[in-house]
Amino acid sequence: MDGGGLYNPRTVEEVFRDFKGRRAGLIKALTTDVEDFFQQCDPEKENLCLYGFPSEQWEVNLPAEEVPPELPEPALGINFARDGMQEKDWLSLVAVHSDAWLLAVAFYFGARFGFDKADRKRLFNMINDLPTVFEVVTGSPKKQQKEKSAVSNHSSSKSKSNSKPGKLTKPQPREEDEEEEILDEEDDDEHGETLCGACGESYASDEFWICCDICEKWFHGKCVKITPARAEHIKQYKCPSCSNKRARV
Repeated sequence: MDGGGLYNPRTVEEVFRDFKGRRAGLIKALTTDVEDFFQQCDPEKENLCLYGFPSEQWEVNLPAEEVPPELPEPALGINFARDGMQEKDWLSLVAVHSDAWLLAVAFYFGARFGFDKADRKRLFNMINDLPTVFEVVTGSPKKQQKEKSAVSNHSSSKSKSNSKPGKLTKPQPREEDEEEEILDEEDDDEHGETLCGACGESYASDEFWICCDICEKWFHGKCVKITPARAEHIKQYKCPSCSNKRARV
């Protein structure tokens, strides 16, 4: 949005200063200005992005019209998930995508101005010494997040069996439970001919699937980038097609 053509940091120090400014703006949006940020991300609006600027300011706006844009674009459509998740989980998700965008912008400048191996490594090390936006927003260091993720993955197979309608994880048959095996076989028969709305491939019992609450089509979780852990926090899932239709109405 601020256009790389207007501001082009050319040294490692300049790129790092640009990174810190944008990072500060994003953190401000997701912490001290969170109420204002939440209100601006109205799901009824079109696809919106969160931008951070070198001036340590932030902005919620539509993506750049030119293709390709001057700078890498932030995650598109962050507003659509706002009311479908708990606020803290939604903010954490936006924070993760913001971290990815910051790295993309920094190394875009590095590539554009010919940073060599040593400069790229120095830039990364400078960036890596700072906490991520995700860590600042959640207040959790990396180690705790990894441990939490491991516990979540370990328990997901148990919790998903009681998941709400529209979200589905296919459990593996267990030999010690004949009744559950029968239920699994019936479920396989019901969904065996189901095709993924994204890739067109058929259902497999060891894959996570999710159903769109709007068009009722089924999708591989990997095809629409939805994990079992994330599905736990989605009240109403809209597939990419339904989200785009809504945005263009």
